Amino acid sequence: MDKDRFGNEHAPGLPYARGRILTSTEDDFRKLRQAWRVIEARVKQGGPDAVFNFSGLEHGLPLAADELPVANDFVAPALYFDRFRAAALDHLGGSADRHDVALFSRLTGATYATHLTLVKPGDGVVGISPTGSHPSVIRAAAHAGAKFVDTRSVAALEEALDRESAVSLVVVTRLAVSYELMPLEAIRAAVRLAHGRGVPVYVDDAGGARVGPALFDQPRTLELGVDVGATGLDKYGTVGPRLGVLAGESGLVSRIRARAFEMGLEARPLFYPAAFRSLAGYSPERVRHLVETSREVATAVKKVVGERRVHETPVIAALLAEDILEIAMERGGLGEPAIVPWEATAAFTMLLLRDHGMMTVSFVGIPAGTSSHMMKFIPPETLARFGGAEAYARAVDDALDKLAALAGDPAKVRRLLFGES
Repeated sequence: MDKDRFGNEHAPGLPYARGRILTSTEDDFRKLRQAWRVIEARVKQGGPDAVFNFSGLEHGLPLAADELPVANDFVAPALYFDRFRAAALDHLGGSADRHDVALFSRLTGATYATHLTLVKPGDGVVGISPTGSHPSVIRAAAHAGAKFVDTRSVAALEEALDRESAVSLVVVTRLAVSYELMPLEAIRAAVRLAHGRGVPVYVDDAGGARVGPALFDQPRTLELGVDVGATGLDKYGTVGPRLGVLAGESGLVSRIRARAFEMGLEARPLFYPAAFRSLAGYSPERVRHLVETSREVATAVKKVVGERRVHETPVIAALLAEDILEIAMERGGLGEPAIVPWEATAAFTMLLLRDHGMMTVSFVGIPAGTSSHMMKFIPPETLARFGGAEAYARAVDDALDKLAALAGDPAKVRRLLFGES
């Protein structure tokens, strides 16, 4: 089993250790509930502008005033499904004569429905990504009763396909949770290997659907030659809601959509206008602007924590959970950790929210897909309203100082995260 830098074993299905405070998804929700209390207090005092969305995600509802009267499950799909379908096929590189689309409650819903449709109990599912498949993929395979094998190279994928029996699905993750991008030649090779064995390919293209084409001149999702793929509407150039869009070969999509309806994984039809608006308003230039702003923030934060503690990929920067805990221990004069790195990140981001109104990705995933503090896809207008990159760095410095005073006392960390003694 994988371990973090402090020797803590990762929790099952997650790339980090749980610890004694945030022990489960139930505790993650308790933490989120406390964040809501903090947000409520800030908004009551200073209005909606007292909170700054630095999560890199857009979870709003982009509807115009004249669309609200038709935003119900009866009229909205009648007026907007065809427009949504055309926009989704264009966004994901599909063609109307071969492909179809489906809208899901979230990207995870699309991943689950795909596995529940294409995978039988006892089958094998093989994932390939630069640094590991998303926990939602691992959970979906487990829920379908499959054996999941994760790989990080084409050679390892080929070995797994040769070794494992009854592989019924290969899952490609173009942009990993770590924001490392899979090279196009590796994606093409993975698809060829799978198809050569008669195995369909699903691409979990959460952020890759836009990052790949907009920043690295890669093809759109279905142009990769995969059978079916899905992305989220809350990521990197789209503006919400947090829905999942799946597209692929028409017969497969029809089966997956039917399974989704049976399992309650589909999005409510009233969201079709918002989904269409989100797709229709997308531009690659927006993605590039978001990345440029994030680089400005990373440069400023390096001045606070040092060059080596800001980990950068070609698209984002991050403070790793282990580094957050180490910085707190150094500043607080602690010889031994009293909490695990993920709990340090959680406390750090709660301090950013409480004292600076900064909403970060730590409060989005339940459970979170990463333990890092991500500086990613920051809207330039949000950063300007906050005071700029230097203001962001000062807030990070302040939160790390306050974390240093708490990190040696788990009871204080618990009180911070849950709002209780």
